[in-house]
Amino acid sequence: MRTNAIFVALATSLPQLASAHGFVSGVKVNGAWTAGSDPVWYYYPVGTAPATAGWDSLNQDLGFVPPNSFGTSDIACHKSATVGKNFVNVKAGDTITFFWNTWPDSHKGPIINYIAPYGTSAGSLQWNKISQSSIVSGTTWVTDTLIANNFTASATIPKNLKAGDYVLRHEIIALHGGQSLNGAQNYPQCLNLRVSGSGSVSPSGGTVGSSLYKNTDPGIMFNLYVSYTSYPYPGPALWTAAN
Repeated sequence: MRTNAIFVALATSLPQLASAHGFVSGVKVNGAWTAGSDPVWYYYPVGTAPATAGWDSLNQDLGFVPPNSFGTSDIACHKSATVGKNFVNVKAGDTITFFWNTWPDSHKGPIINYIAPYGTSAGSLQWNKISQSSIVSGTTWVTDTLIANNFTASATIPKNLKAGDYVLRHEIIALHGGQSLNGAQNYPQCLNLRVSGSGSVSPSGGTVGSSLYKNTDPGIMFNLYVSYTSYPYPGPALWTAAN
């Protein structure tokens, strides 16, 4: 039974857990804030958790999806994710800023963004990759930039994307253990989007979450502790038809 005592206990412990990993607390578009899913949603009495645009998941430990779970729907929007109730209102061509609650500097890795036509089942969403970033220079990664920018990152919605409802998948892949099989850590975060504008291009094809990656992909097994000058992005090629 979910009691107030449990809720208070978790709320008290989250600052300590958050020092290890993070989640997207919300986003801003043109200055307008929309809340994402806070892991404490689970500890509210059933039916009383705040409605957000974020997909709720069983990430109360602020943990990750391991590579040996890539063949499951968990990799789509995190563990046992369920659809968010609200939407982020955005125009095609707008920039979305993601606000992570925190991120540890040891967890270097790429940030990858995907979009899928709206659906209510994480496992059936068809993802198209719209942006990706990794090494900035030397051993500085985009996650270092995220930390320097007060735990924020951004993505631009393709300017010719057809108006409609979508799901945005924003993901950090932490590679501090990536030198070992199943050592990488994936942190997918999903939010519902309501896109407006005069665009005419709809996503085509797409890849379900369970087919995005393999645990042996070069961008999943990647050693941060040897010399490198480039990074091999995992997953499908960028979808640019709506750019």
